[in-house]
Amino acid sequence: MREYITKNDSEKAILIGVTNSYHSEKEVNDYLKELAFLTETAGAIPIRQYIQKLDIPNARTFIGSGKLEEIKQFIKTHDIDIAIFDEDLSPSQLRNIERELNIRILDRTNLILDIFARRAKTAHAKTQVELAQYQYLLPRLTRLWTHLERQKGGIGLRGPGETEIETDRRIIRYKIAKLKLQLDKIDKQKATQRKNRGKLVRISMVGYTNVGKSTIMNLLSKSEVFSENKLFATLDTTVRKVVIANLPFLLSDTVGFIRKLPHHLVESFKSTLDEVRESDILLHIVDISHPNFEEQINIVNQTLHEINANDKPTYLIFNKIDAYSYISKDEDDLSPKTKQNFTLKELKNTWIAKNNSPCIFISAKEKENIEELKELLYKEVKKIHITRYPYNDFLY
Repeated sequence: MREYITKNDSEKAILIGVTNSYHSEKEVNDYLKELAFLTETAGAIPIRQYIQKLDIPNARTFIGSGKLEEIKQFIKTHDIDIAIFDEDLSPSQLRNIERELNIRILDRTNLILDIFARRAKTAHAKTQVELAQYQYLLPRLTRLWTHLERQKGGIGLRGPGETEIETDRRIIRYKIAKLKLQLDKIDKQKATQRKNRGKLVRISMVGYTNVGKSTIMNLLSKSEVFSENKLFATLDTTVRKVVIANLPFLLSDTVGFIRKLPHHLVESFKSTLDEVRESDILLHIVDISHPNFEEQINIVNQTLHEINANDKPTYLIFNKIDAYSYISKDEDDLSPKTKQNFTLKELKNTWIAKNNSPCIFISAKEKENIEELKELLYKEVKKIHITRYPYNDFLY
């Protein structure tokens, strides 16, 4: 159980996770740190976190009755506004927990959808997020009609609740169908835009959210793409023309991936992810200062596999070396080395670097080792450019 320090009068939240045979308490603690970052990005303040060990989640309230009562007492004494679970909850679980705690309940998917809704700026992004929100809301619609759920007979208590729910379901299904048509139209427009870019080599940056993709984009393209030390700062794919030593290519900055990225969002952001699928080269940006960067690498690779983009030439770019913390071990310490016990020079000789050669270690913020990155891009773009423009050898 961890307590956080409140900074302002924003909504106060508690975070809840569970450990089981698949996830240790240390892993769940790390997951709740990410959930706390998501919560702050959404504008709330995490006050305390709770972890319960459960082999099988409670079908009714997800966590056990004892832990639920403990949380209930804390909510009463600290005026908590929201309880956020690091798992997806069923509609009945959401409803039951809300009754017990008498505050708003969010699961991980709902929280991420809320952040996407806040971050969406363009009509395209707003349409994609709105579709995902309606698809998430449809099976959970009964939560909005708890004031009409006492269908036991009697004067004034027959029928209208279910009728209104069905009416709302029809409205939402209609809106989903309408949004899908809008996205199909946008998909065609985006596909036309990609075709109009000619045969220029296309490179897409992919990676976990908040690894510094937008900062790298600004550095290479000398543009001013919005970047911030928060999750999902970028939702819309941004494409810029970059020229290195007279060699032009297109560089795109895509939406960041995350653990348990909601399926509805992956489906809704199809046209955004098409930019990745149709690229010639992928730059997989990694935050080397993050304690779980290996897991983040695996999550991004898995997501690329799910969207059928794992067959592209991919190069690992380890960013944020300025924030990487090296912790030296005592001579008599015989415990295995951790990622923090390797110097950057030693990291270059680890299996991660060797299995993904060539890979580069940079700091986009401090502009360290950027020339090596540019040399790699020039070399790889040139290989493809020569095959498409065989008579442009004066460029090289």
